[in-house]
Amino acid sequence: MALVIPLQGPAGIFGPSCESCATLAVEDINAEGGVLGRELNLVPVDGGTAPATVAAEVDALIRVGAIEAVTGWHISAVREVIAPMIGGRVPYAYTALYEGGEHRPGVFMTGETPDQQLGPALDWFARSVGVRRWTIVGDDYVWPRSSARTARRFLRQIGGTVCDEMYVPLGTTDFSEVLHRVEASGCEAVLMLLIGQDAVEFNRAFSAWGLDRDVLRFSSLIDENVLLASGADTTRGLMTSAGYFEDLATTSGLDFAATYLSRFGPDAPVLNSLGESCYEGVRLLTELMRRAASVEVQPMTSVSEGLSYESPRGTVELRDRHLRQTVFLAVADGLLWDVIQQL
Repeated sequence: MALVIPLQGPAGIFGPSCESCATLAVEDINAEGGVLGRELNLVPVDGGTAPATVAAEVDALIRVGAIEAVTGWHISAVREVIAPMIGGRVPYAYTALYEGGEHRPGVFMTGETPDQQLGPALDWFARSVGVRRWTIVGDDYVWPRSSARTARRFLRQIGGTVCDEMYVPLGTTDFSEVLHRVEASGCEAVLMLLIGQDAVEFNRAFSAWGLDRDVLRFSSLIDENVLLASGADTTRGLMTSAGYFEDLATTSGLDFAATYLSRFGPDAPVLNSLGESCYEGVRLLTELMRRAASVEVQPMTSVSEGLSYESPRGTVELRDRHLRQTVFLAVADGLLWDVIQQL
């Protein structure tokens, strides 16, 4: 099974967490007897290189019979090239939260979508704290732009406004012009659609500018790695939503956190929703293969609807090849997330 995760670039900050969680999933599954009587093995692929390069490496692995499935967390720009290249030859479990709308044959999604994550969060901001004026700041590729379109639709429904909207190249480090526009926009909150290190740089600059005194920030893609890299003094008024948090007080979540700590120790990569999504990708493909008694796409697809199992996220269910799950809202407390609301 190919594990496509970023090991470089702005999203490379997430790679170690993703690899550790996927490794834990493989060990758990092999301890259960593997998949259809065979041991499961991971073949790492760096999803942080150019999308065409990632796709070419996955294609080569499929052609020589080195892998029978693909999973992993990587940005949508990579998925947009990988999915048509795979073309349904092997099953592909895409684990990142994403903009929605993926229906190509053989692709299964474990991550959160805007109807589960973004819309309910914007509604919460309007109802609970009266925030309806937003400025959008995103990286310039498919996920931020598509998510922004969805956000505008949700905001229209609740009487909200997009005051300004900006996109920056991946790898941006100077946000001074962006912050000038945020300050001039008169917004009450910023919707951050920035990846990894870009979010770190934005958080640092946002705090240094003093905007965190009056303007909230919400991102549907931000984790403990970004909090740690940003620094505790940059996270005031920063919020997120996700289907999993390390400190989520559920039996399944706490058990997973304890197992992770026991396996990798106190110096392990941080446990987060992005890493845990890779555990879900491996587990979902395994459950589908077991249910279908096959590793082929068509039998797996035919048994996929309504597939339900227990995961660190609780009880999850596959509908239209998307994993339905409970999503929670959290606020940054220094370098940790404090879960405050189920959405």
